[in-house]
Amino acid sequence: MRNLTLLTDFYELTMMYGYYRHGKTDETATFDLFFRPFEESNFCIAAGLEQAVEYLESLLFDDEDIAYLRSTKAFGEDFLAALKDFRFTGSVRAIPEGTVVFPYEPLLIVTAPICQAQLIEAALLNIINHQTLIATKARRVCYAAAPAGVLEFGLRRAQGPDAAIYGARAAVIGGCSSTSNVLCAQMFDLPPKGTHAHSWVMSFPTELDAFKAYADTYPENCLLLVDTYDTLGSGVPNAIKAFDYLTAKGYKPVGIRLDSGDLAYLSKEARKMLDAAGYTDAKIFASSDIDEYVLESLKQQEARIDIFGVGTKLITSNNTPSLGGVYKLSNLVEDGKAYPKMKISDNPIKMTNPGVKTVFRLFGRDSNKAIADVIALKGEVINDDKPLTITHPVERWKTKTITDFYAKELYIDAIVNGKRVLPHKDVYQLQQDCAASLDGFWEEYKRLSNPHDYKVDLSDKLYELKQQLIREERNTVAK
Repeated sequence: MRNLTLLTDFYELTMMYGYYRHGKTDETATFDLFFRPFEESNFCIAAGLEQAVEYLESLLFDDEDIAYLRSTKAFGEDFLAALKDFRFTGSVRAIPEGTVVFPYEPLLIVTAPICQAQLIEAALLNIINHQTLIATKARRVCYAAAPAGVLEFGLRRAQGPDAAIYGARAAVIGGCSSTSNVLCAQMFDLPPKGTHAHSWVMSFPTELDAFKAYADTYPENCLLLVDTYDTLGSGVPNAIKAFDYLTAKGYKPVGIRLDSGDLAYLSKEARKMLDAAGYTDAKIFASSDIDEYVLESLKQQEARIDIFGVGTKLITSNNTPSLGGVYKLSNLVEDGKAYPKMKISDNPIKMTNPGVKTVFRLFGRDSNKAIADVIALKGEVINDDKPLTITHPVERWKTKTITDFYAKELYIDAIVNGKRVLPHKDVYQLQQDCAASLDGFWEEYKRLSNPHDYKVDLSDKLYELKQQLIREERNTVAK
């Protein structure tokens, strides 16, 4: 992991210097990293924890970093000298990658000396926001494509190398079978996928020559791009001739790829042609500016497509290109005493939940399907031996009493006292975890359009603490 210590907003450093100057470095702060509601999805898929932990493990100010900070003339020499010994010594509790998460539920809870906890805000948001966003988009795309598979094809349209690499990783967590991105495949032990482009076809005298040459090069993995000139007039007929040529040598062709035109119509006509020629097992692969809405339309039109390659609209999450993730102070320990903290705003969506927290997910005993989540104060216990009344966190007149359920706490320890305790999982293990988490929800919550509202409650203790802090703040302002 490269040194990303200066991957931070300048005001994190100026606040650190202010804490240092005012003797606050021994204070222990707890920050919550969570996202606010956004239009495209009612829930997200948590992703990026592995890279967040790697970032925290590698934090240090080297000589070049300190020399640069000195050049800004914003910091004293005593502070710069102290940075030479800077390391992350705090703790991180997190919701595991691949887990379904809802607005206001902290994906990460960071507890550390305040200077450390402050510095890491921007980088953690960059890492978690991006991968969670792309994993969520991939989940939607794969949901719409099912039972067809999806490959991630976004490298050339991603917004920079890191977005391409870690976006592809997140896409696989969200359900994509693999990626065309070779560096990502190397880094995360994934099988790289891809065949040939239109330039291959155009570089040969004829389309058939190009197809036969590719068949000779990859006889066991021959998938031909058929839309360079005329998909149904020449592409599919020439692919069939190449398949005959390949079959005569004892090999079985994989299929064809469509990359333009009316995919529903072309796939149905191509399927008829392939079947008539005896290639009923040949797969039809499709790409071309696809997202979950295109996929839903193709399914309604009964398109005959087995595998999709999804690039631009997945890797950029084009409809919602950013996740509204924030990092907010929720607790401060001064001289051994804890002070819950919260942001108070005239805009309810920007108000935060105070204190050191946890999240419980409640499941029906018979169905093993999620019923509701409860954001609670750390140390609270949910008694699942008796009925529990959950309440809307804002519209408190909305209540529901649930019975015959069990509660599961969502957090795991990722870092304890500066040391990693997060077990390593490969990306396909995380994909399986994602599938298992999604399987814990009824279809009504997972549908793309107008999903059923999932209930996320505040425990009574957390709600009362929040109201108490609001009252105290109002009383202070009134004086």
